[in-house]
Amino acid sequence: MIDDINYEYRTGIGTDIHRLVGGRPLKLGGILIPYEKGLLAHSDGDVALHAMIDAILGATGLGDIGMIFPDTDPQFANIDSKELVLKTKEYIEHKNWEIVNVDITITLEEPKLGQYKAQMKRCIASLLGIDFLNVNVKAKTNEGLGEVGQGLAISAITAVLIRRRLKRTL
Repeated sequence: MIDDINYEYRTGIGTDIHRLVGGRPLKLGGILIPYEKGLLAHSDGDVALHAMIDAILGATGLGDIGMIFPDTDPQFANIDSKELVLKTKEYIEHKNWEIVNVDITITLEEPKLGQYKAQMKRCIASLLGIDFLNVNVKAKTNEGLGEVGQGLAISAITAVLIRRRLKRTL
């Protein structure tokens, strides 16, 4: 008998949006962004990490962020979304999944994120235990359209590629 190691690959997409409000810190991609408003949410509201969690869970077929971390559960009130990412990573690793790469688009009118994208990439790569080059963070505006375009909210969409090692006995 010969053991042949193959991989099963899957992709996932996740989205999130939260309203901007005064009196809260703004966290995006796992880092604190200096700004006069933050995102209204049960947790810290980091839409980039929330969309990433949904993409990971979607790719694995293991549900979504609301199923795993319900906003009705007091233990997740004001939780740092980096902790949710670590819990998600641990959860999927128990099912033999690993993250290959992540591509995140954050849509907002302001603040401008150009100077923070590399820091976000480093944070996300560190959380996921993957190479910095396997994480991409983009920032876009909504050209004045909708709640995001009016500066009332920030949204994110994420695509991920995951893989699982399969052993076949021939």
